[in-house]
Amino acid sequence: MNGQKRSDVKVGGLVDIVLKADQRTGKLTQGRVARLLTKSPTHPHGIKVMLTDGQVGRVAKIHEG
Repeated sequence: MNGQKRSDVKVGGLVDIVLKADQRTGKLTQGRVARLLTKSPTHPHGIKVMLTDGQVGRVAKIHEG
């Protein structure tokens, strides 16, 4: 899953996000979702989330399980 649908992103789920500073390079940061920050049901660049360590970015990939 690519993280564009809010319903696919779950609090506590393992995801790869792109941080604002890494948008040009596309570097991914892995972590667990603490909060969903995007209110709309979908977003073309990925749902914005806050990880448990406080980092904020848009979901690029959702890990299963």
